[in-house]
Amino acid sequence: MTQFICFGSGSSGNCYYLSHEGHGIVIDLGIGIRHFKKHFRDYGLSLAKIDAILVTHDHTDHVKAVGVLSNEFHLPVYASEAVHNGMQRNHFMSKKVKDEDKRFTEVAKTFEVGPFSITPFDVPHDSSANSGYFITVGDLQFCLITDAGHVTNAMKEQLRKANHIVLEANYDDAMLATGPYPAYLKKRIMSERGHLSNTECAETLAECLNPEAKQVWLCHLSEENNHPELARKTISTALEQAGIDLEKTQLNVLRRTVPSALHEL
Repeated sequence: MTQFICFGSGSSGNCYYLSHEGHGIVIDLGIGIRHFKKHFRDYGLSLAKIDAILVTHDHTDHVKAVGVLSNEFHLPVYASEAVHNGMQRNHFMSKKVKDEDKRFTEVAKTFEVGPFSITPFDVPHDSSANSGYFITVGDLQFCLITDAGHVTNAMKEQLRKANHIVLEANYDDAMLATGPYPAYLKKRIMSERGHLSNTECAETLAECLNPEAKQVWLCHLSEENNHPELARKTISTALEQAGIDLEKTQLNVLRRTVPSALHEL
């Protein structure tokens, strides 16, 4: 049995967990370590079952507690060399990843962690670098993409293969345009190295969603420039217009600071 849970998704902190038959991987750890441990144990999960941490990119809301967990449990941390170097420079990481626990990933080069087969791919964002992950375990093809300024052909290729998807839907165009953010920040968010809008997410899924896809989770919603029901409506409308049966493919919206349900995949 494979399980998925999100412990936080958004600028306040991001953290995802995928487990399979006694093995687990954490993807990003940008929430406080105390909250992570509490939520983890509340769900009856064992920290001893974690095999590794994967890191998408080096922004604090994705790496805040990576070093803390890695050091305590001697966990290997997988990330590109640029992201590892970025984490070393990040002053908001209270503990750094030890050299002996660093594992360097390369684009399109598959590696194994326990039963998980993991392939990183480039995602455009204004960080040192940014990786999406395509993960195969059993008959599960899981794809996670967050903090994407635009959608590349390489990203579409991974999405087309997946039957479980985590994809960013950061902002609503109108809410961002009329919202309180200063002009420079709005420009950064909408840039080619910023974030995906609800519309861009909807168009991408309508084009790329595998007919056999079972679940889609929308992640990294902005608190100021989006709303869960607005994101859900925008994406579900696009998928229905594309002829996708939302009774067959479940659409979920991940909350910013509240853990998701423990999904059995």
